[in-house]
Amino acid sequence: MAHQFYFNPYILDNLPAPSSGFDVVQDVSEPRLRMYITSRGIKSFFVRKRVHGKDKRIIIGNYPEIDIETARSAVQDVLDKALQKVPVNRHKISFKKIVDIYMLKHVRRTGGAKEKLYRAINLHLFSLFDKTLVDITTEDVKSVIDKISGPVIAGRMQELLRSIFNYAIETGYAKNNPVDNLPKRKHEIKKSPLNKSLFNRLLRLIKKQESQNIRSAFLMLIYGFAPKSKIFSMQWKDLDFNHYTWNDFPLSDAAVVLLQDLPQNGRWVFPGRGRGHLTDPRIAWRKIVDTIGVSNLTMDDLYKYLMRQLTWTANKEDLRFNMNDLLNNLID
Repeated sequence: MAHQFYFNPYILDNLPAPSSGFDVVQDVSEPRLRMYITSRGIKSFFVRKRVHGKDKRIIIGNYPEIDIETARSAVQDVLDKALQKVPVNRHKISFKKIVDIYMLKHVRRTGGAKEKLYRAINLHLFSLFDKTLVDITTEDVKSVIDKISGPVIAGRMQELLRSIFNYAIETGYAKNNPVDNLPKRKHEIKKSPLNKSLFNRLLRLIKKQESQNIRSAFLMLIYGFAPKSKIFSMQWKDLDFNHYTWNDFPLSDAAVVLLQDLPQNGRWVFPGRGRGHLTDPRIAWRKIVDTIGVSNLTMDDLYKYLMRQLTWTANKEDLRFNMNDLLNNLID
């Protein structure tokens, strides 16, 4: 059951973020109004309603971009629209067209995350693009999914297809979902081999790297609390050493010391070949992980290992303190 209280700015501004997953709170003044608080400190107003036989959670918007009174007044309109019967669109639409509409109006990812999803769709689902949406069968979907190598990616693409077809049903472009007839794909969740001992062995080997660029980039995978794609594409213009931030995200003390010692010439913090940034130094990484005997360890496993232990908070200074405290406890 959601924790209930009267929504006001002071309380919502100071709600603690959970260490993982999300929490739900409910407004006493408008009981139909609720809020998600994620482990990253994002707060979203939503309403919950059984619509056409299905339990739905309808997002109103994020706080504080949407204030409390606006969210309260929007509840009834949101519910009224949700209960309206979806008009059947008799115009036949291609799968590619519904994907474009879905990405534009339904997907909330931004920047690189949205581009990554586009690339995955173009890579794995291109054979469906020219088909008329209503003519796509369960066998068509199964054939596409079976061709994807790797059970994790195949499972994600299947669930993405399910979501696209559900959206098409909600908007009147389809009457049924061919993915519903397929069993969910099971896959073993990869368990990271990292522990404190291995973490420190890895750190010691990274510090022995001859190339300053590679060594610093790998160290930032630890000190930067960000995935490799963001670390390797860091730009000097996004760093603010006066406030110890990177794109308004706090930097740990170790990250600040490391970055201030690097030559600030050019656009990229970690330059690659030509005019671009460092992309994937897999050979150097492979030598390190093979030496410590964990060849299946990826660069992003470092990020995941740290984020599982980091206590998240929306307050930058508190988050910075937590980052420093975690690194002090982990590093021998």
